[in-house]
Amino acid sequence: MITKEKKVEMLKSLKEKIQRSEALFVATYRGLKVSEVNEIRRLLREKDGEYRVYKNTLIRLGTNETPFQPVMDYVEGPTALIFSYKDPVEVAKTLKDFIKTHPNLQIKGLVFKGKGYDSQAVEELVKLPPKEVLIAQLLGTIQAPVSSFVGVLSAILRNFLYVLKAIEEKKSKGEA
Repeated sequence: MITKEKKVEMLKSLKEKIQRSEALFVATYRGLKVSEVNEIRRLLREKDGEYRVYKNTLIRLGTNETPFQPVMDYVEGPTALIFSYKDPVEVAKTLKDFIKTHPNLQIKGLVFKGKGYDSQAVEELVKLPPKEVLIAQLLGTIQAPVSSFVGVLSAILRNFLYVLKAIEEKKSKGEA
């Protein structure tokens, strides 16, 4: 039996993990072997994620009065929490790749920025490009009008110079 002090320590640890998280995935893991659990833990660690199993009561207490409270909509039966400390898209992709070969792990939902999403939303999240690519696309979109404007201005100057050059050539041929 777990002592009260140990439960308080576990709750404190869970709350710290929740505070550090960008997103929180909820999964069921029935039928996963220990070696498979260790494999997903290793894969998630590489993507700044963490796989942990908690009792549902502890999850309820740990997420109460936090932006991750909607996680309780997906907690039922044996539940694993997957913490994403940096990029939730990378963690989601890692989970989907793992699930292809290990269907016993199933994503029930995701909580991101205080809002809960079902497993279908996770499917959509996986289709997103990495954060760096999204930022580059945004910068390209912002830069496009400025670049076009500079192109237009340079064309006006270039055409003006062509006119001056043509006038100069005409005058030099007329005088010669």
